[in-house]
Amino acid sequence: MSATDSVSVFAEGTFEEQIQELVNYIIRTRPEEERIAFIHPFQDAMKIGEGQKPMEEDQERKKKVFAMVLSEVKGLGDGNEKEIEGFFNLIYAHLFTLFPSDTPGAKQHLDALLQTISSAPSEQSSIKYRILSNLFNALPRNSSLRPLVYTALLNIAVSRDEINVLSLNRADVETWLKEWEISSEEKSAFLKSIADAYAKLGQASNSYEYTLTYIRSLPPTSDAAQAASVDAIATALRLPFIFNFDPLFKLEAVVEAKDHELFSLLQVFLNDGLAEFTAWDQAHPSVLAKYNLDKAQLEHKIRLLTLASLGFKHVGQNLPYTKIAETLQVDVSQVEKWVIDVIRAGLLSGKLSQTKQTLNIIRSTARTFEREQWEVLEKRLLAWKSGLSGVLEVIANARRQGGHVSSQAPVATVGA
Repeated sequence: MSATDSVSVFAEGTFEEQIQELVNYIIRTRPEEERIAFIHPFQDAMKIGEGQKPMEEDQERKKKVFAMVLSEVKGLGDGNEKEIEGFFNLIYAHLFTLFPSDTPGAKQHLDALLQTISSAPSEQSSIKYRILSNLFNALPRNSSLRPLVYTALLNIAVSRDEINVLSLNRADVETWLKEWEISSEEKSAFLKSIADAYAKLGQASNSYEYTLTYIRSLPPTSDAAQAASVDAIATALRLPFIFNFDPLFKLEAVVEAKDHELFSLLQVFLNDGLAEFTAWDQAHPSVLAKYNLDKAQLEHKIRLLTLASLGFKHVGQNLPYTKIAETLQVDVSQVEKWVIDVIRAGLLSGKLSQTKQTLNIIRSTARTFEREQWEVLEKRLLAWKSGLSGVLEVIANARRQGGHVSSQAPVATVGA
């Protein structure tokens, strides 16, 4: 397109002038004879007949004319990105002036716009992000239309594997859900759409976190909550980097699934060890395959958790290799491998001594923090307090002895 073909889109001027500007943008690449024929219906609709109110005072006529324009918006147009952005910004300005965002008319026209923008060619993705972001920000913060716009953004990002472009974070999502005047069902649906988007793109960690938030948003005893809870349990067990099952176990909907066969397995991973896992597997021979759970992977995870629990009980102490091997049901020669694995998983910190065949526990993660863990922590704090009291007593004695010696020392004098 040559420079002379460029059409600026502006928000100044009368309603008629702005409509003319929008129409000119839509037909800018058509032959001259088509332009003339296309413009006539708009010119006729905006003529002021005898006894009619001026266009600026006639809201119904303005809505009719604007609806005519929207019906002709079939894509993003042939302008450059600046012109496309200006065109849609002017569309938004008229849309929300004529149709307040909380009215059915606004949603109807918005749905059509979102479909038009979303279906534009993928090579126009950068400008699609921008004009949809402008639309999102043009809506009032409490608008029920905002989730529709963001879902369109999300779908585009997923289709192009570009979800990181949105810089989505849970704090923003939580704020939006508090602000948006939508039903609890719509809020849950929005959360699920985010969890599904991350899952589709293979970002399992983000998907899992949004899944937990989604479950919290559901009535605990509902069918949706129960199905989501079972899926979340299976996902948490399946993912190799999830070791903290406490947040999942504390969800009311998950507790409501206590009679499900996977719930008892979740309890094993929350509190027990390899022996309990083996017993559970023998009692439920077909369940792992049913939920696409790998037995070898689960055995690896439960051993790491068991070692972390053993370490938590012996922080500041030396654990013999033989004790670790006995607990994990492995040969002593494999102990160092398991210690390295549990350290890599971030569950434990310590120092291995090959000469002494011991592991000195510096720090270890508790799988859950209930009465037993509080009692262990209390004993540890009392021990530290006792140790510190001893150190302070030694320091006090040293100071007293130092002061006594100083008082007996001769005083030096300076001669004239």
